[in-house]
Amino acid sequence: MSVAPRAVLIHRHTEYEELLARHGTRGQAAFFFSTWEQDLREVEARHEAQQEAMAAVTAAIPLDWRRGLVERADLSRFLFASEDVVVIVGQDGLVANVAKYLDGQVVIGINPDPARNPGVLVPHLAASAAELLQLAISPEVAGRIEARAMVDGVVDDGQRISALNELYVGHPSHQTARYALALADGKSEHQASSGLLVATGTGATGWCRSAWLERHSRLVLPTRTSPDLAWFVREAWPSPATGVNLTEGLLTGSARLAITVESDRLVAFGDGIEADAISLTWGQMIQVETSKRRLHLLR
Repeated sequence: MSVAPRAVLIHRHTEYEELLARHGTRGQAAFFFSTWEQDLREVEARHEAQQEAMAAVTAAIPLDWRRGLVERADLSRFLFASEDVVVIVGQDGLVANVAKYLDGQVVIGINPDPARNPGVLVPHLAASAAELLQLAISPEVAGRIEARAMVDGVVDDGQRISALNELYVGHPSHQTARYALALADGKSEHQASSGLLVATGTGATGWCRSAWLERHSRLVLPTRTSPDLAWFVREAWPSPATGVNLTEGLLTGSARLAITVESDRLVAFGDGIEADAISLTWGQMIQVETSKRRLHLLR
């Protein structure tokens, strides 16, 4: 007998819920806001939109399906199954938080507040959830999947980190990072900088794009479905021992960027989540490359 599909509904605590947890009551939270001449009603409105979307999606899950509910903080402890249909209700950033825990599952992004959220990775309304869930398990789903590239960082001791937008390698407190950079074509350079960014096509519209604009780069950034990666060295510093010639480029195919640590401690983290970082020390190497996994986003 075949197992019923499982819908895994993923969300994060709203700002309003976090305020209540910190201040105890709505009245105290409102008083805190008033001291800064802010209005709590805007935060409440976003909370209510999120709750309404969650309720609508929950009601849309067929009665004969299994279901799971995961808050963002619990993602690292949740075991996803290959047949899961993952429904993410929230902002675009929540999709990036989830992506590294997935391996080919269909992802449905639900935008609870289109008036405030861009909806690049959460393009659907909650009212469409029932139709989308059925589509996700139908043969037609293949034609509606947008495969988004991810980036992996693999350390020589076996540690691995993945990201949907970008990986950052640098000093944990954003001081000068010292390392040796090596490319697949044999070029290499000792550098001192504010760290490196290696971004996917999804991440090319965010932090990576800021670096690209700031230096007036002529590099053609990867598109949202491209398997290529763009990399930038932030504020490379020239000295008798360090160079500034290898500061940007593209990784195509199976090309890798190798970074060997030449200081006491560097870190590598993905999608801006500094709390989930890999520590690197003298002599260790991390190789950054396009991941074999893709985020399968239902369009």
